[in-house]
Amino acid sequence: MQIFKALKSYYWQDKGFLWGSVGGLAIATALGLVYPLLLKSLIDDVILPGEFSGVLGLSFTAVGVIFLKACFQYLHGFSGGRLGNRLAYRLRNGCYGKLQKLSFSYYDKARTGDLMSRLTADIEGIRQFIGFGFAQLLNTGLLLVFGFAMMFAIDWKLTLLTFAMLPVLGFVAIRFEQNIHPVFRSIRSAVGRLTVRVQENVTGVRTVKSFAREPFEIDRFVKENVDYRDNHVELAGVWAKYFPMMEFVANLSVAALLLVGGWRVIDGTLSLGDLIALSGMLGMIVAPLWTLGFQINGYTQSKASGERLLELLNQPISVKNANNALVLDAAAVKGHISYEDVSFRYANRDDLPSALIGFELDAPAGSVIGLLGGTGSGKTSTVGLLLRAYDVGEGAITLDGIDIRHIELESLRRQIGVVFQESFLFSTTIRENICYGFPDATDEDIYEASRLAQADGFIRELPLGYETVVGERGMGLSGGQKQRIAIARALLAKPKILVLDDATSALDMETEQEIQSSIRKVMAGRTVFIIAHRISTLRRADEIVVLDKGRTIQRGTHEKLVRQPGLYRETYRIQFADRPEELDIEASAASGERRVTG
Repeated sequence: MQIFKALKSYYWQDKGFLWGSVGGLAIATALGLVYPLLLKSLIDDVILPGEFSGVLGLSFTAVGVIFLKACFQYLHGFSGGRLGNRLAYRLRNGCYGKLQKLSFSYYDKARTGDLMSRLTADIEGIRQFIGFGFAQLLNTGLLLVFGFAMMFAIDWKLTLLTFAMLPVLGFVAIRFEQNIHPVFRSIRSAVGRLTVRVQENVTGVRTVKSFAREPFEIDRFVKENVDYRDNHVELAGVWAKYFPMMEFVANLSVAALLLVGGWRVIDGTLSLGDLIALSGMLGMIVAPLWTLGFQINGYTQSKASGERLLELLNQPISVKNANNALVLDAAAVKGHISYEDVSFRYANRDDLPSALIGFELDAPAGSVIGLLGGTGSGKTSTVGLLLRAYDVGEGAITLDGIDIRHIELESLRRQIGVVFQESFLFSTTIRENICYGFPDATDEDIYEASRLAQADGFIRELPLGYETVVGERGMGLSGGQKQRIAIARALLAKPKILVLDDATSALDMETEQEIQSSIRKVMAGRTVFIIAHRISTLRRADEIVVLDKGRTIQRGTHEKLVRQPGLYRETYRIQFADRPEELDIEASAASGERRVTG
């Protein structure tokens, strides 16, 4: 029960509904046990003595019992439904809130389909058990107590005989739970993997079809589906082994009652009414015992679901606010960024080298910093640390002289506008996508940001303009259009620091130059970090840092670096190989400078 104790805060505030559900079912069950007593009275006090005048009174009593039982069953259903739904509501909010707070490092290894499975199927499993299953399981125990007491009052010897097999039934039920729980845990994990496979395939359907890999994807899905099927086959095997055993043990009690009780009725030591009452009560007790397997089944499923939910809810947050974190005054922020001997390695990835080693950079407010390097050189890690997507391993990053680890996360990130290489758009209108980070923006602010991002023209050409609803992940728009909307979204917030993570890679050269020109105007006095593979994007930066395997191997202006042997000049020659006039101009400038120096 540790799982349900850990989840107590999500349902205990509605304990009134819990007790209403349990109490309603318990009273309804107790009233159900009155039926055999009425039947006993009908046989022993009415039919056998021939006192038929008592039939009417027994009938009205039965109707009253039925009415009361129905009322308490309603109380059970109403309370259980409210309890389960409120629990599910809080759990969904809690899990979703946790997902919003978790650091980037968690999402580096998390799978979307598995998270979706936790927020749907696992929460539903908990809802069903807490709302109804727990009351049913507790009711089985209460039924045994009530039934035993009433049967004991009628004939204690026969009661002890019939209850002799119940400890055996309890032992079998416990063994059943121990064997079935690992199977349900495997099933929940298999559901998560199956959901991941479907989600990835649907998201990447264009890639699948463009490479004609449908058969390959079908085979991968079949493998996950086989695993899911095999887990259910194993589940069926456990059921087939234990459920008939529990039913057999429970029915042995009925057989013992009929055998011994029948002989006692014949020899006159037990009345026929008592035997009928005992038989009816035992039947009402045995019936839920037959379904004990189903109840344990529900308990075990919810236990497995609870473990998966707690795994998410208890996930540590690697990047969080320090005690008494500083809230920045936006008007006072200048945007001076400094990296001081920063080293960083991704957590739990000892198989990878350090992403940054001894990185140094001073970016005065209003400066433009370019970052160039191959894949895995550390460019994206540099700006990721600035956003506190991760915390530095060694060294420090400061904003206007303040260590960013001492600044409130939300306050820090509101000063940084980011445009990623892969532009993500939400399934809503273009207007809402642009003002996502600044929902109170005026129409004129939105239009101005769109014009600066060279997006206003194509947006107005759409049938609904800014009210056009984009498809999932921006489907229906070209890569360049999505990037321009993402740039407009970043510019609208008017941040003191702007990060362009290869943000113009999907644009043609002309549009890129227009956007760069617009950005230079609007970001005057603001600090800009540009990560790019194109030299044309970086050449006007105040300082360009060239990275390789986490280390700085070159730094300087474009004019300086293009004259130095090294990665930057090689990249420049490759990119401008089809434009020899550019290379000649640079070569002439370089030789002229050498003559002057000489």
